[in-house]
Amino acid sequence: MSTAPTPAPAAGRASMKKELPERFKSYKHVWVFIEFEHGQIHPVSLELLGEGRKLADKLNCELAGVLLGGDKAQLQEAAVSVWEHGADLVYICADPILTHYRNEPYTRVMTDLTNTYQPEIMLLGATVMGRDLAGAVATTLLTGLTADCTELAIDDEGSLAATRPTFGGSLLCTIHTLNFRPQMATIRPRVMAMPARTTGRRGRTIEHKAGLNELDIITKVLRFLPDRDSKKAQLAYADIVVAGGSGLRSPENLQHVRELAAALGGEWGCSRPLVQKGWVEADRQIGQTGKTIRPKLYIAAGISGAIQHRVGVEGADTIVAINTDPNAPIMDFAHLAVIADATEFLPALTAAFNRRLSVNRLAG
Repeated sequence: MSTAPTPAPAAGRASMKKELPERFKSYKHVWVFIEFEHGQIHPVSLELLGEGRKLADKLNCELAGVLLGGDKAQLQEAAVSVWEHGADLVYICADPILTHYRNEPYTRVMTDLTNTYQPEIMLLGATVMGRDLAGAVATTLLTGLTADCTELAIDDEGSLAATRPTFGGSLLCTIHTLNFRPQMATIRPRVMAMPARTTGRRGRTIEHKAGLNELDIITKVLRFLPDRDSKKAQLAYADIVVAGGSGLRSPENLQHVRELAAALGGEWGCSRPLVQKGWVEADRQIGQTGKTIRPKLYIAAGISGAIQHRVGVEGADTIVAINTDPNAPIMDFAHLAVIADATEFLPALTAAFNRRLSVNRLAG
């Protein structure tokens, strides 16, 4: 694996392509691991199908989804959604041992599938499951893995160019896996746009036998605790997010952020400095090293908007920045800028929304 901050000379690129091992010619197609649990496809997998479709079209190859689980009928039903979001082919592996995610059986099956069908590129969501599985599969296959990518492209040599922030988000680094296959990358939820669904679109299915034995699996699932029952923030798929930054000046002023979020029926979060100060738990951090969000409305109060934060929010439909500094970086990409003290403006905005909502309720 090597980094490529600047393009190589044309001659160097051409010679690099010729020097690729002959065995790489058998590796074809783009794969997306479809995270499927309890009858549901994780939205990040559908987002990656949209990005995978672009890569496959550039390489003039097929896009495939990989579905693992315990119920064959459920997997076949899920395959319809995978096709309708862009896949040409779905690999299905059904086995009772795969009913719940466990690293060991999933890694064995993914490794066997990869060695059998040899994908050129494999994409996984950077979720709890995806990160755990991607690292294990890459280690087993002795290949490279680029984590938490913000951009994917195919370079002039047909290699995957995976871009991710580094040094705390202050720089962007493009990584190429030149001497190993498959080329693997993980992408966090909401970094890529959700592709349009083409109802009625269909593709092919290949069923693969897992060949697993429960006696060989060390870990056992004792109980399942769904995220929706936890008290952790659910920022990634909120339609409205209000966040606070250092401009709030004290942890007590975060109450203004929470109250506005509650009035709007949204979620609340913060920038990295507030987590570093211990004001807020890490699960509410927004940015490249926190949560990536794509809400319909994002209100940033007292946040400067450095590149690390920008990467995590620039997919929002509308960004409203509240800051006393008209030259703050966030003003360069906000759709609406309010030059004001967030600790004074937020309570007034919350009161205005509450009045409007009360009027609407009475009128309704």
